[in-house]
Amino acid sequence: MPLTLLTSRSSFEENPKIAKAAQNLDALLRAIDQKSIPESHDQQINEIMAGLNAFSGSDSELLKALMTGQATMLKLLKKELKIVPQSHYQALWLVLGMSAFGMPLGVAFGAVMGNMALLGIGLPVGISIGITIGIGMDTKAKNEGRQLDWKSS
Repeated sequence: MPLTLLTSRSSFEENPKIAKAAQNLDALLRAIDQKSIPESHDQQINEIMAGLNAFSGSDSELLKALMTGQATMLKLLKKELKIVPQSHYQALWLVLGMSAFGMPLGVAFGAVMGNMALLGIGLPVGISIGITIGIGMDTKAKNEGRQLDWKSS
């Protein structure tokens, strides 16, 4: 079942933020269409797109609806099919590495040196550990064919 694309509106030409969100959503739909996903998920995505195409609110509400629709589609793909966009795990693990590894290392280093002002030294170490783990998980997802050929912009 082919995916429904976003219908063009005059606000796409008038508002660059909405135009960028619409282009990003169209690129996501094309990337999803390249994957062989079950028809039930195609139908759910088409229902989201039908709601977006029928949307008749203001420009700011349209922008919010486009972003929400995109997030809903990505959440559906990740939760049920384990399909993720490019660099998904890298972005996720950057934050986790900073908080799970960086802060404890910084506290330990500050306590050993007797100067808690050195707390921030652990953050770059945690960031690098997190990015390394995330890159490994992204590579694994790509090798398993679970990665979309799409990167959010």
